[in-house]
Amino acid sequence: MNITIVGLGLIGGSLAKATKSRTSHTVMGCDLDEEVKLFARLTGAIDRQFDAEFLSESNLILLALRPHAAIAWLREHAPNIAKTAVVVDMCGTKREICDQLGRIAAENGFIYVGGHPMAGKECGGFVNASDTLFDGASMILTPDSSIDMKTLEMLKNYFTDIGFANLTFSNPEEHDQIIAYTSQLAHIVSGAYVKSPTAAKRRGFSAGSFKDMTRVARLDEDMWTELMLQNRDYLCEELDILIEKLSEYKTALQANDANALRECLKEGRLCKANAGGN
Repeated sequence: MNITIVGLGLIGGSLAKATKSRTSHTVMGCDLDEEVKLFARLTGAIDRQFDAEFLSESNLILLALRPHAAIAWLREHAPNIAKTAVVVDMCGTKREICDQLGRIAAENGFIYVGGHPMAGKECGGFVNASDTLFDGASMILTPDSSIDMKTLEMLKNYFTDIGFANLTFSNPEEHDQIIAYTSQLAHIVSGAYVKSPTAAKRRGFSAGSFKDMTRVARLDEDMWTELMLQNRDYLCEELDILIEKLSEYKTALQANDANALRECLKEGRLCKANAGGN
């Protein structure tokens, strides 16, 4: 296949590197940073830099951009995309992006499928991209009823070829509701936790728990602001639940109530056991 990858940051760069190291597909890379495009070409992550004429020959177009940028890019370049091409975005929210990109695809006659790779690192950029980033990860797809089995089979083969362990199928509404809890809430909690003045005094006193709690506080605030505001309804619901549960611990501590505190801790342990996995 001819594959165009738009955005050569952590996710797009890793898509490019994994594609070139594990498949025989041809990759064209698009990025605003000329140095990134040149470096990607010199390191063999892409076969060629972006060319609007080659776009019409692309079978698969992967948009590894923030939601607003992905919408703007597809709207600009839609007339040059072949009717037989499949476009998949990599955005962390799905309702708004699927609505907008789906309309553009319908107006121009090509296929669009929403996507979200459940993989990442604290550090972004092409220099941190890796051809193993997706190993064992889940790739979420949110196809609508118009997407045929041939397209889904092609996407399954491609994503598993580059390391994904499985595909998870969802719809934009369900995706955003669950991702508010599994991803966005975790980033908020981590950022709030590390703001304690005690964090500056923790050297020599911290181990795995501190590392686990603070890892995702290192983030791109511009990207996460965009994603969280797009999902603010579900995210606020999760925050309400979290604040309520935290208040139960605080109440037990303030009352010096060992039984209530023990019950809070027990409930957390049982919830984790019932949830299973990571």
